[in-house]
Amino acid sequence: MLRDPFLGEEFEPDLMWFVGVLDVYDREETYGAELGVYDPNDRDDRVELIKKYCLNLDYLSYRHKFLLVENLAAKLNDKNYNFQHLFEIDESEASSWPRSEWYELENPRGFLQDVYTLAKEVWKEDLLKASLEDHKAW
Repeated sequence: MLRDPFLGEEFEPDLMWFVGVLDVYDREETYGAELGVYDPNDRDDRVELIKKYCLNLDYLSYRHKFLLVENLAAKLNDKNYNFQHLFEIDESEASSWPRSEWYELENPRGFLQDVYTLAKEVWKEDLLKASLEDHKAW
């Protein structure tokens, strides 16, 4: 069984692995300022943001990355999947986004589609390596 690198529990390839790295709660003046220069609705900003932050998951193995991309592909193929919920923050949660635009993205599905496209490019070797293995043995 593939384990979560932080909790030691079974790994869940939740899409928040991609989005959660953008949470700036209690780091608004530092990390928030760093991320605040990016407009998630601007295509060029989004590409840089995704490559620099969303896919910079060095603490995950090639197997983790494979399962994340596989799960993302399944969600993208589900026409009814609500990608906006990934960016909704309940007021009772200890989370926040760097800019107001992040709370109501123009196209949350498009944001995750870009994550998918770029992950297949950036993680190409890892994904190939994992695809050649027996996933049941993980």
